[in-house]
Amino acid sequence: MSENRAADETAITAVLENLYKAWEANDADAFVAEYTEDATAVLPGSLRQSREAIRSNMAGGFAGPLKGSKTYNKPLSIRFLGQDGAVVVSESGILFAGETELPAARLVHATWVLERRDGRWLVASYHNSPANPAS
Repeated sequence: MSENRAADETAITAVLENLYKAWEANDADAFVAEYTEDATAVLPGSLRQSREAIRSNMAGGFAGPLKGSKTYNKPLSIRFLGQDGAVVVSESGILFAGETELPAARLVHATWVLERRDGRWLVASYHNSPANPAS
């Protein structure tokens, strides 16, 4: 039995698109607006254990080394975990101010875990690690 999840896929894609727009605007509040309060973010050398910790870190980044940056993002897959959970795998990277191409060394594979709470899809967890451009 196949279930059509097109509406859920559209909603999840919109959540991620909103994050990317917030990044480009260097807006930390908008960036975490669609994160759960208890969200986690795991990046090489870093663990952020709440929406506020993620917001604070992004605000510092947007005021400093990430100012004027944007992201490259290419969704690779969406897999549903029951009715209210989903895992998105993407290829991503940061383009710093003035860059038009992403250097291969900054390409990452990202895993987004989303859950539906009160009818809204929200990011519950994010993780990325360097990609191997040769693979």
